[in-house]
Amino acid sequence: MAGKSKKNQRNLEKVPEEAVSVSDAVGLLKQFEGAKFDETVELALKLGIDPKNSTQIVRGAFSLPHGIGKEVIVIAFCEGEDAAAAKEAGALEAGGEDLAKKILDGWLGFDVAIAHPSMMRHVGKLGRVLGPHSKMPSPKSGTVTDDVVGVVKEFRAGKVEFRNDDHGNIHAIMGKKSFSTEQLTENVEAFLEHIHSLKPVSTKGLYLRKAVISASMSPGIQLEVAS
Repeated sequence: MAGKSKKNQRNLEKVPEEAVSVSDAVGLLKQFEGAKFDETVELALKLGIDPKNSTQIVRGAFSLPHGIGKEVIVIAFCEGEDAAAAKEAGALEAGGEDLAKKILDGWLGFDVAIAHPSMMRHVGKLGRVLGPHSKMPSPKSGTVTDDVVGVVKEFRAGKVEFRNDDHGNIHAIMGKKSFSTEQLTENVEAFLEHIHSLKPVSTKGLYLRKAVISASMSPGIQLEVAS
């Protein structure tokens, strides 16, 4: 434990007191003494929104330029030829009422659920189960779609889904620490640009109040960002 504490202290000593550019932050992050596994890099954002105001909810899905370096487990609510095509595209499970029943029985072994609009008669019953786990398909996040197969491929390739929490924060995976500095920088900058594009019209004052990047076992580094 003493060795671990010393390592954490050494990492903390490298954290700048002021916010730095994305590329500088990523460079510092990669210099931290890390774990024996390939750590996940996460971006945490504090937004100047009212989470209780439905017109100010910030949510969606975004394809990072270099993916996230992690296998995303996807299921698809569709039937017939679409179900077969979805599984060929990488969906772990594909179906309709049978798949909904499996989830109602307690199965949650997936990261993302995609649904064809015609399947919402089955998916609609799953809100109380999938909602608390942020796995409920939604048109706003692009997970209710006519192009189920295409969206399955996108998520399998590293598309990230996000939604602000009750405090106006957004957390999203940006990749792995083993990614190059350029890859992580491009992922973060692209995601920040996308978040800016989603600024609710009714928001007043600063929109993007704070952005912090960190790895699984590292301290966070605050980023310089346009508000």
